[in-house]
Amino acid sequence: MRRAVCSGSFDPVTNGHIDIFARASTMFDEVIICVFHNVNKKAFFSMEERVRFLREATRHLKNVRVDSFSGLITDYMKEHDAHIIVRGVRSIKDLEYEQNEAYMIRHLEPDIDTVFLLTRPEYSFVSSSGIRELICFHGDIHGLVPPCVEQAVKISGKDGKERE
Repeated sequence: MRRAVCSGSFDPVTNGHIDIFARASTMFDEVIICVFHNVNKKAFFSMEERVRFLREATRHLKNVRVDSFSGLITDYMKEHDAHIIVRGVRSIKDLEYEQNEAYMIRHLEPDIDTVFLLTRPEYSFVSSSGIRELICFHGDIHGLVPPCVEQAVKISGKDGKERE
């Protein structure tokens, strides 16, 4: 079985992420989306919320499942018999960062390869950090995130708008 892993903090998941997952799902027998705790960032959404958003936003992808973990991605991949990491790349800057990450992973576990998928142009400017900033300043996130994220922002009051 060709099993791939897409890992990230996904805080929050964007439509660009969903596009990468959908495209990866056509290339592999199974795609595991791993939400991880990034020790270098304070989370905007809880781990439980991020997992819930991802499950809802990918439920149409039958060979995709969502999991969470803390620790080294190489350990997770060994536990789940996965040998491919899929990463979306929006720019040269992303590629340089992801290339170094791939080399480090390869150093730790030589049997793991990384596959890079170029982000579609319509999502090339969309990032989780940009979405968080829009939310904080009451910007319009419609069309940039899955409906479940947009709805959660409205309900939670994170968008600062009045509740009815």
